[in-house]
Amino acid sequence: MPAADFNMNEIHWLMDMFNTVDIGLVVLDRDYKVCIWNGFMENHSGMLPSAVKDKDLFDLFPSIDEKWFRSKSESVFILKNRSFTIWEQQPYIFRFKNYRPITGKADHMYQNATFIPLSNTMGEVGHICIIIYDVTDVAVNKKELEEVNRQLEQMSQTDALTQLANRGHWENTLRQEFLRIKRSAGCSTLLMFDIDHFKKVNDEYGHRCGDEALRNIADLLRKTLRETDIAGRYGG
Repeated sequence: MPAADFNMNEIHWLMDMFNTVDIGLVVLDRDYKVCIWNGFMENHSGMLPSAVKDKDLFDLFPSIDEKWFRSKSESVFILKNRSFTIWEQQPYIFRFKNYRPITGKADHMYQNATFIPLSNTMGEVGHICIIIYDVTDVAVNKKELEEVNRQLEQMSQTDALTQLANRGHWENTLRQEFLRIKRSAGCSTLLMFDIDHFKKVNDEYGHRCGDEALRNIADLLRKTLRETDIAGRYGG
């Protein structure tokens, strides 16, 4: 095969890979004009490469945090080093809709991004390449796990019947409050009350009725609490 044909094949392969790879590839010049826009970006933005070429990125995507983006990019232009951002710091750069059925709970695509300096033959950086990774599945799974852990922690501190703080959480809070007022030489208030003849309620009307009475009392107690107060169930 002639060298010229082989080189043409290589170029053709590279273009195929460029437009079918499952990551976003964008090349910007020093004025933040779009030079390269691959198939991933076209599919998720609905904008053809011909429609965005030589256009100002911030005109095309007003939702981009321009101040943050310029600061991030300038360090790449000047220092000639790569830079990275993850979805926990910046949920996305380009606000694309999320079309993955598995992660349908997210209305937008979570993105990690890499900023790469592109040098010319003289070693001067006049362009940068931004690589966009769709990490929606990772982000959604992590958020769901965090929510489950939060709920488990809440359950471990809550009395199942009354939904007030359970005894363990209540006593731990009491110890912390005691240490706080001891350090500050301040004061605090502890109020404890008991329900008279509650055993008689259970004996005459049954435990289901007794449980309902406890829930009603807990509801009344919650309505009287200030934001800084804590109410818990000590007995039972």
